[in-house]
Amino acid sequence: MSNMSFMEKLLQGVEVEWMALGEIGELVRGNGLQKKDFTETGVPAIHYGQIYTYYGLSTTKTKSFVSPELAKKLRKVNTGDVVITNTSENLEDVGKALVYLGEQQAVTGGHATIFKPSPIILGKYFAYFTQTTEFANEKRKYAKGAKVIDVSASDIAKIQIPIPYPEKLEKSLAFQTEIVRILDNFTELTAELTAELTARKKQYNYYRNQLLSFEEDEVEWKTLGGLAENFDSMRKPITSGLREPGEIPYYGASGVVDYVKDYIFDGDYLLVSEDGANLVARNTPIAFSISGKSWVNNHAHVLKFETYAERRYVEYYLNNIDLTAYISGAAQPKLNKKNLNNISIPNPSLEEKERIVSILDKFDALTSSISEGLPREIELRQKQYEYYRDLLLSFPKPEVEA
Repeated sequence: MSNMSFMEKLLQGVEVEWMALGEIGELVRGNGLQKKDFTETGVPAIHYGQIYTYYGLSTTKTKSFVSPELAKKLRKVNTGDVVITNTSENLEDVGKALVYLGEQQAVTGGHATIFKPSPIILGKYFAYFTQTTEFANEKRKYAKGAKVIDVSASDIAKIQIPIPYPEKLEKSLAFQTEIVRILDNFTELTAELTAELTARKKQYNYYRNQLLSFEEDEVEWKTLGGLAENFDSMRKPITSGLREPGEIPYYGASGVVDYVKDYIFDGDYLLVSEDGANLVARNTPIAFSISGKSWVNNHAHVLKFETYAERRYVEYYLNNIDLTAYISGAAQPKLNKKNLNNISIPNPSLEEKERIVSILDKFDALTSSISEGLPREIELRQKQYEYYRDLLLSFPKPEVEA
């Protein structure tokens, strides 16, 4: 039996009553917890900001703690309670829910509301429902504020939740448990793939460091200027207002900035960031390969190599080393052409470069590719989860009489 037919059978003829959250549990607004209150040990504490940055949908342990003295003044979170965020700069993060499953009583603070479920609803069933489009539409109705958005506890209490088989408690809880079980399986699979990706990235970093580390006398060393042909003189910046829209990628220091009608370059090149904070922060690669027709502005150096292996080898090497010695300017970091040309690069044989690139390309595809690697697999699993979540938690609402 397929997943679809099993789920259709599960949902067939289900009786549902939509009930306001405040009718099926108690809502308690948190109070007075700040990050500066955290201690190394003590009473488990859940800060609202951690719910959309640190935790998943449920947890048995908290990231933070507070002193027993402060805990006495804060709202209490018991096992099975759900902590809901009230405030964020992003509406998407408001209303996120965390089921607390720890054995020790925890506390939470302002900008969070504790939902204490009545026997008719499972906390995790409700938490999954907070991820649906239906819940998102409901919380949007009550959102207040522009820069900082807030949905109050009293407004969250008004949001309608679908309760299956409301007159048959045992059947209702069994139905909710089955939905939670199915969605937990999807969530666990995604978590396993994410853990696998993390492990592969560590492995990739290890091999990259090993393959790109050379002793001074182990290989010949050359300057980058001696390995590549520089095409900086052909670059041409165009202000956004003067760009003709098209399908040709327009590149800047960190990648595609826009798409334009015309092109300067046609072929395979390595672009290297010339300026910008990313030269120091390295949040994204400072060297990246491009192919085909392109336009490049004056914020990225343009380098041409004789072979694919040489280009990719230098790309991997530049992204793996500290370039601080070649960067000038503190407020506005810059890697000028002279310093770029003087970067010292180990220059093994072409055969060795091909071997290194072949290994690193495989790791790169596995850990970075959105078309074939683990990120692609995770994206597909996430879409599958979202589909089934909305399928399992979408119930018809009674028509409201005019």
